[in-house]
This record gives sequence, C-alpha cells and structure tokens, in this order.
Amino acid sequence: MQGEYQNIYKVARRAAGYTQEAAAERLGISVESVRAYETGQRIPPNYIVELMVILYNAQHLAYQHLHESNVLMEHVVPALEQRSLMAVAVRIYNRINRFSQDHKLERLMEIAEDDHIDDSERAEFDEIMVDIREIIKSGLEMDVYCAHPAPEETGV
Repeated sequence: MQGEYQNIYKVARRAAGYTQEAAAERLGISVESVRAYETGQRIPPNYIVELMVILYNAQHLAYQHLHESNVLMEHVVPALEQRSLMAVAVRIYNRINRFSQDHKLERLMEIAEDDHIDDSERAEFDEIMVDIREIIKSGLEMDVYCAHPAPEETGV
C-alpha cells in the first residue's frame, strides 16, 4: 500500500536486484540478519550499512540509515528530498544567484570582520544562515541522490 512505511534496507536491496540470500552471502552475514534488518527487528550496525551502500550502489542508504537511526542527525543534517539532477542543479543555481544578487556574502564578511556577531547583526546573520543552509541542503541532495549512478547505469 502506498502510505505504508517501506524498509530502507529492503528497498535498496531490491532496487539493486539482490535476493536476501545473495545479499547475505556478499555482505558476509546470515540471511537471518538480513531479514531482521528488513523487518525492523534489528538495526544494522554502521559497518554493515557501509557494505550495503557499496554492494547496492545506494549512496542514499547511508543518509537514510543515519537519519533514521541517529536522533542527532536531524539536528545537524537537514531532511533531504530526492530530486532529479536538473531540479537540484536549478535550485543550487537559483539560490547561489539570489545570494549573490542580494550581496549576502559581502554582508557576511562585514559581520564577520570583527570576529563577533553583535546584537544589531544577529537577525541579518541568522537570515544569511538560512540561505546558506538551503544551498548546502541542495548540494547534499545532489551528492546523495544524483552524483552516484544507479545500478542500471553501471551495469550491476
């Protein structure tokens, strides 16, 4: 059903075309472990997820795993959306272009010149940071979802 949660490890394995048995063999773990990860009974350790990312050619799995298994992740890395290469490239261009046209880099340098953000600069600095975070978010979306070829593109 469409609204149901889909296990990220299962989705990545299936997208790469592996059975649970084949994945387990290549990952060097038991089929029972693969099943436990894919049914949510256990969370795979990071080193297993790293192997899955390589085997399944699924860079996004690393991001998804960290976002779902580490509470601090959402405070450090924004929630990413899967977008096409063109959509992400246009977003990056538009955000950087707007940032430049609004002279925000120059303002950031003026604020930072004394190595201190005073009360009169705080609101503007915070506004600049919102823009910088959006640029970074779009860059991460490109890296996680677009920069690594899908298995069908690599012949896997």
